[in-house]
Amino acid sequence: MKKAYFSAGCFWGVEYYFKRLKGVTKTVVGFMGGDLENPSYKQVKTGTTGHLETIEVEYDPELVSYEALVRYFFEIHNFEQADGQGIDIGTQYLSAIWFNDTTERDTAIKVFGELMQMGYHPATQIRQAMAFYPAEDYHQDYLDQRGETPECHVWHKIF
Repeated sequence: MKKAYFSAGCFWGVEYYFKRLKGVTKTVVGFMGGDLENPSYKQVKTGTTGHLETIEVEYDPELVSYEALVRYFFEIHNFEQADGQGIDIGTQYLSAIWFNDTTERDTAIKVFGELMQMGYHPATQIRQAMAFYPAEDYHQDYLDQRGETPECHVWHKIF
């Protein structure tokens, strides 16, 4: 199993879609990008910690490739929105791909370039992965536990 990290606004919606992708074995919602260790949701939602709401995606590379995950990531959120996602505005809701190594970085850059060639203007950041801090337990599988669907995320075919 391998792990990939993505930020695309509210982590509940991102988790909702990644959980349904064949080859994904586990998801964890949390935070990445700031300097504060083990931040709480209450701290991150202020937008002052430097963290982005992030999802950790554990996947089986024999069933789904990292490139397929990156492509899917772009299909489940508005990657052209520069100030957040949907009604969630702020630095904690920015779009980012967190790469673990140069192969992942190069893959993210390649797909980003394909989107630009298609006429899109991605606001997504491509950043080196940092420490990942899981959010509190009540955030995990939040939408499924409540029988709800995402408000800020919709899947739409691009690739």
